[in-house]
Amino acid sequence: MKFGGLWAPMLCVLLAVACRINSPSPEDKASQTKTDSLEHCCGDVPSRPGGGSDGQPWTGSVQDQGTGGMVLVPGGSFTMGASDPHAYPDEYPPHPVTVHAFWLDKHEVTNAQFAEFVAATGYVTTAERPIDWDEMAKNAPPGTPRPPEEMLQPGALVFRQTRGAVPLQDHTRWWEWVPGANWRHPEGPGSSVQGREQHPVVQVSWDDAQAYAAWAGKRLPTEAEWEWAARGGIEAAAYPWGSEGLTQGQPKANYWEGDFPYRNSEEDGYTLLAPVGRYAPNGYGLHDMAGNVWEWCQDWYHPEYYQQVSAGVINPRGPARGYDPAEPLLPKRILRGGSFLCNDAYCAGYRVAARMKSSPDSGLQHSGFRCARSAEPKSSGGGS
Repeated sequence: MKFGGLWAPMLCVLLAVACRINSPSPEDKASQTKTDSLEHCCGDVPSRPGGGSDGQPWTGSVQDQGTGGMVLVPGGSFTMGASDPHAYPDEYPPHPVTVHAFWLDKHEVTNAQFAEFVAATGYVTTAERPIDWDEMAKNAPPGTPRPPEEMLQPGALVFRQTRGAVPLQDHTRWWEWVPGANWRHPEGPGSSVQGREQHPVVQVSWDDAQAYAAWAGKRLPTEAEWEWAARGGIEAAAYPWGSEGLTQGQPKANYWEGDFPYRNSEEDGYTLLAPVGRYAPNGYGLHDMAGNVWEWCQDWYHPEYYQQVSAGVINPRGPARGYDPAEPLLPKRILRGGSFLCNDAYCAGYRVAARMKSSPDSGLQHSGFRCARSAEPKSSGGGS
């Protein structure tokens, strides 16, 4: 069922993450309020509250997986934030940060790994639960009518390639609400992850990612850890591999080549998701730190956090609470890395400094995660 008419705004209620419209010119940065294509589509319409996910710490069983399949990222200091001409206002100002050594998964968590977690715990993801209208109504504009019951059934948003060019501000053209879509059926009923065991798991919320990480004896990386790791030891580079343009040389990441959202030339070998680890790793041995799927981080999102954080902060953990001026009543978490839907003309999400945000109970066909693990005792000197 596609959204239309009265229920077209429901797409924006359910839509959580999307790539950004073309980057602003340098002269506009000082005064421009950060906009991404989600905001172009939705304005002040709130994001999708999930089906009863409460964000509480995992209290189930733990199957500590140690550091197998992880890379030890060395500690160090770097300049976090804007490092190329395409930076958005919430990436300013660049500021010095120090992070201690930590472990990070070589690649995103796969369908096979997530299936092991579900089999061991019986966990039910956000997309597999009915949408709680009473909870959703708390963030909806006054007088918003209750959606039809079929709109509140378990499901998720699925990308649909269009037949031709469409206005890039209208996400209803390529996102479709599909009842029954979830991590097992990423494109909806009839689809399956069978044969895609090594693809990154998608249609998972921040709450789902947090639960998996705790079960595995790990955690989600902080935003600072993620950016430090993505840079791979290269200071002031725009991408995990350095400064060479994404379209130059050999394929470097899974992204959208051609004309979004209707023609993908598949020069990187894939139309949508790619199996993990198909592209060369960065300087720290990490794969897919750009493209393929957006990756959840631990931190809350605040557009002015970089302006508030202390210079030289050690192991920053982000703001105390989330805030998005576009949806001030709905706190959001950070995502990083871009996805297979980003391309040079439409989106710059695969830059190492690019930030995205979504409510913690939202998931999409192009969002996933990888896990981190501390390599030394927590420091009391970090924070915001």
